[in-house]
Amino acid sequence: MATVWVAVTTVTLCAVFALVLELGQAVIARHRAGGAADLAALAAADRALEGPEAACGAALKVALAQKAVLVRCAVHGEIADVVARSDFGRYSPTVRARAAPPEEPLRKSPS
Repeated sequence: MATVWVAVTTVTLCAVFALVLELGQAVIARHRAGGAADLAALAAADRALEGPEAACGAALKVALAQKAVLVRCAVHGEIADVVARSDFGRYSPTVRARAAPPEEPLRKSPS
């Protein structure tokens, strides 16, 4: 009887471990895609005044450096909108990121 319990426990623990590994791969893939999209959007926003071609070219270079694929890049004025995909294991999440120059800080009035 003890052998059966040990076998069932072992199989259950292996199944739980496999699920945890799968979840870990999904989370890593999502974070990689998010980081690549964020960095690509920042690179595109930095070069937005040079035109959409230069901005999206910079975004493409950054995405490739992050081992991601640039799915879409659009520049409207100084705002860059980027979609990137990163493959990890059998997961391929796609993440959208937007970036723009910071607004001027509010000035405090003298007291």
